Amino acid sequence: MAKKSKSKRKEYTKDDVRLLRAHSKARTPVAKLAKLMKRSEGSLRQKARNLGIGLGHQR
Repeated sequence: MAKKSKSKRKEYTKDDVRLLRAHSKARTPVAKLAKLMKRSEGSLRQKARNLGIGLGHQR
């Protein structure tokens, strides 16, 4: 059986959080933001929820 490679976590920097907040206000779609930040949609949604901000155009 082949081993699965372990995914590497990428910590959020202050700049990442600042960018996330800015895109939250601009109501940027999550899919577009995921490509921009090179992170998964789930990761962005979890971080936004932890910060207490909305994400995406539908809230």
